[in-house]
Amino acid sequence: MPKVSLSLDWKGDLRFTNGEGSPRIELDSSTPELTSPPQALAYAVMACMAMDVVHVLKKGRQDLQDLRITFDGVRAEEHPRRYLSMHLHFEVRGRVEGHMVERAIELSRTTYCSVWNTIRQDVELKTTFTVTG
Repeated sequence: MPKVSLSLDWKGDLRFTNGEGSPRIELDSSTPELTSPPQALAYAVMACMAMDVVHVLKKGRQDLQDLRITFDGVRAEEHPRRYLSMHLHFEVRGRVEGHMVERAIELSRTTYCSVWNTIRQDVELKTTFTVTG
């Protein structure tokens, strides 16, 4: 089985950076200018699904020119303040067939996106998309 090994180093307060040997990431729950762990999770879901969508659309010979993903999430008010729901909206630009975008998102959600498929099954995931030429 593939193994993933990472490390975080404490930099004081609630700030952490990753260890040597991988691209720099800085996490902090108390500094608005830095990414918090829940935001990092949201970015990971967005990036994972976006990469899948691009791959499927390109493989399907769609003329994808641009892709933007937006995220809206709802977190529980009580600790552990986990995500209760996530909404990802894909803004697709190019000569791309809508049914191909829908298929790509569904394949990512059900088969390919390891990040989404690691999250608790009771988190609601809503996906929408628009295509503009």
